[in-house]
Amino acid sequence: MILCRAIVAPLFCLLAFSASAQAERTAVFQPEPRPMPASVQVDAGLQLEYYFTSLTQGGVGALRLSGADIAGARADFRRKDIPFFHIAGDAWYALIVANVDSVPGTHQLLVHAQRDTGVTTFHRRLRVTPGNFIVQNFSLPGLTDQLVFNNSESTHVALLRSIMEDHLAEPQWDASGFALPLDSELTSPFGAFRLLNDEFETRHMGWDQNAPEGTPIRAMASGVVDFVRADFAPGIFGKFVMIDHGYSLFSNYAHLSETLVERGQFVEAGQIIGLSGNTGRSSAPHLHWEILAHGEWIDGAVFLDHWLPTPGRENRDANNGR
Repeated sequence: MILCRAIVAPLFCLLAFSASAQAERTAVFQPEPRPMPASVQVDAGLQLEYYFTSLTQGGVGALRLSGADIAGARADFRRKDIPFFHIAGDAWYALIVANVDSVPGTHQLLVHAQRDTGVTTFHRRLRVTPGNFIVQNFSLPGLTDQLVFNNSESTHVALLRSIMEDHLAEPQWDASGFALPLDSELTSPFGAFRLLNDEFETRHMGWDQNAPEGTPIRAMASGVVDFVRADFAPGIFGKFVMIDHGYSLFSNYAHLSETLVERGQFVEAGQIIGLSGNTGRSSAPHLHWEILAHGEWIDGAVFLDHWLPTPGRENRDANNGR
């Protein structure tokens, strides 16, 4: 028997937007030491810890699996197969994602732990809550058809999804974790529905931060540069950098005036990767950034508020994902 106990304790319009209607948010990443889990399941000598109580649309939550003779583990949530990664001397971890279009309500989570004696499976019903995304209407008379009415958005999404298929399997972030790429306040929010010129519907799948052109942009965490677009002409993102942080976590940085890294380059957390700008589909100089997990765009501000385990050096040195 499984015991459960409670523990106390399609795409984007990349435009600068006023923060006046948004409450200022301070992102604090992975408090140390590891926090108390929200709940725990125990079965056959294994313990599954939940570091969240529910998931909001676009949200993410951490799982920790510990016990003897675990050879590997996978989670099944909303028809997505999610692997666990191992931290030597600690436990197995996974990040569960509810994408921005998840249907609110309860969904079944299965966690399968592979052991020498067979498979132990945990069952849990998880609640997905509405994201309460806002609606924005923009009038942009100078916006060209190339950046609105052609296939640029679907082409860009397909390109990013193809890149993410070949990712580093092991986590590449270090003890500094993830942090905002700029010190300015967060503005135009994740998940907003947008209508451009009363004709074109789009979705804002990241966060914006205001930045004068030429402001240095920092890597949100250590990882490997997976894609660089130095020529802004073909895309809505303009000059663009994408970083693979391992374990199917990616960060994107858009509208840059200059890119300062190359594909395949390893970058440390906080390293300057480019300069802010106004390239692509943008109405004023700013930075648009995104976080993706397991192929889904997630709310980066919420992600930064969540605790995340720190992988060991052996995880970052492993290069079995390519």
